[in-house]
Amino acid sequence: MTVNELKALISLLDDPDVTIFNEVEHKLISCGPEILPLLEQSWEESFDLLIHMRIENIVQRIQYEQVVNDLQLWKLHGQDDLLEGLVIINRYQYPNINENDIHVLLAELRRDTWYHLMYDMTPLEKVRLLNNMLFREFGLSGNTTDYHAPQNSFISKVLETKKGNPISLACIYSILAQKLDIPIYGINLPKHFVLAYMDDENKDQVLFYINPFNRGQVMNQGDIHSFLKQLNLPPAAIYAQLCGNIDIIRRVLKNLIGAYEHVDNLEKSKEVRNLLEIIDQL
Repeated sequence: MTVNELKALISLLDDPDVTIFNEVEHKLISCGPEILPLLEQSWEESFDLLIHMRIENIVQRIQYEQVVNDLQLWKLHGQDDLLEGLVIINRYQYPNINENDIHVLLAELRRDTWYHLMYDMTPLEKVRLLNNMLFREFGLSGNTTDYHAPQNSFISKVLETKKGNPISLACIYSILAQKLDIPIYGINLPKHFVLAYMDDENKDQVLFYINPFNRGQVMNQGDIHSFLKQLNLPPAAIYAQLCGNIDIIRRVLKNLIGAYEHVDNLEKSKEVRNLLEIIDQL
């Protein structure tokens, strides 16, 4: 459709006939993200509250469908890139932010950490460096005062407020570590999320565990077993296995569902649950 045809279609959004409006809405949504600038322009030029409401609903539908498509493509072709998966989830709540800012900030953190990284550092020394850069210099911390807030799961807000939940902090920590070739990966514990520092020579051997929510506290296997015991769970190896990026994104989405339910936002909870189902069904 030409620009003039699209503008003509948008001009019908105030039609009182519900059948006509539904047809117009369907056609506009089917145009995808390309029509968003025209819709935003029409919103700005109109003083009609009905037009505003209808355009806002259409924009939200288009943006949500884009997140669905992006998440499907990520699982099919790009799941090696955890950061991209987190950015797609971020897009659900914050579709208009400059996503390049996220990449630039993480690149700056990597550069600043790399300056202090020495070849002969031990694993513990590397973790102390990461802890210093992330928790002291940059100022990341666990959001203990508003633990269930939805923004704790969105990487742009975590980097902006410097507060997050266990999995968002662990994601930032592991992404930074892996950018520096430090073998730190996620452990999807029940009711918690921690990291494991893997042995460079024996890829299946965990040297120790890291708790980013507690400012990078180093833990051993006994600490993990004690935590499981508190949950009345056996110290089974399955609970401390490395998890892939799909599992991490799945856990982030489950956290978001719980966060939205906690603030009684059932509409968003339903939408995120749909994203989770898409991940599980593919």
